[in-house]
Amino acid sequence: MEPKDTGEVTRRDTLIKIGLGSVAVAGCGAAAFGYQFLSPNVLYEPSPIANAGPPDRFPPDSVTPDTTAGIYIVHAAQGLYALSATCTHLGCLTAWKPELGIIACPCHGSKFNTLGVKIAGPAPRPLPWLKISISDEGDLLVDRSTIVTPDQFLRT
Repeated sequence: MEPKDTGEVTRRDTLIKIGLGSVAVAGCGAAAFGYQFLSPNVLYEPSPIANAGPPDRFPPDSVTPDTTAGIYIVHAAQGLYALSATCTHLGCLTAWKPELGIIACPCHGSKFNTLGVKIAGPAPRPLPWLKISISDEGDLLVDRSTIVTPDQFLRT
């Protein structure tokens, strides 16, 4: 004998619909997290090579800051060299103070001379010298990822 369809919603039907709905929601959540896990998570960073322009742009006995690249181009009597503008204390961006002839960190008061040597403040190390070269087009290229010893001048 077949049961009659009376059109009433039974407790069993309600529990089956709730159960299937819960499984569907859990499946959608698992699919979303699975897609996020399998999709590439790439961090694109700018090139560590900064183009500082032609060497004649830097007059003798000058310090030229480039805040977008975070470097200083110094033209001394021995030649050109590049310093990092990032303070070695906590990584703040330093500022060139031409009236005092020093590079100063506005965060905690570290001060450096034009060779990058610390003269005051809490910085544990001097400002690093960066690799500098001339491109085929004649522009200065500063490699911010390569630290060199503080005696490597680029003679122009």
